[in-house]
Amino acid sequence: MEKLFKGILDKLFKSEQKPAQPAVQYVNHEEVEALVDAKIKEHAAALQTTSHDQDNPNHTADQEDYTLTAKQIEYALSLIDKVSNEFALAIDPAKLTIKDLNRLIAYNRYKNKGTLINLVKKGVLRKK
Repeated sequence: MEKLFKGILDKLFKSEQKPAQPAVQYVNHEEVEALVDAKIKEHAAALQTTSHDQDNPNHTADQEDYTLTAKQIEYALSLIDKVSNEFALAIDPAKLTIKDLNRLIAYNRYKNKGTLINLVKKGVLRKK
């Protein structure tokens, strides 16, 4: 009986089966380069935004004060032309902000005169 247990224990502890090794997946060289390039670009963009924020300490998190692109300025001027019988632009078009454009769009959509009054109070528009 003792030999039987010894044989069973030997088989359990001295098993010649090797543990299964995970299959090695090889990555294509182009895939590695693409991943590295993407990470470098991502890191460069993060550094650029960080340095921009450090360069401008008066920068507010409020994105409503950003100036407009040329196309946005054209669109804002076209919206102002629609109310040109009552209001006129009081500032240089290059000084228009996203907040001003959003107010003009809101007036165009909802016809709420209060948005135009707010633009007059801000000094963007003036009554004729």
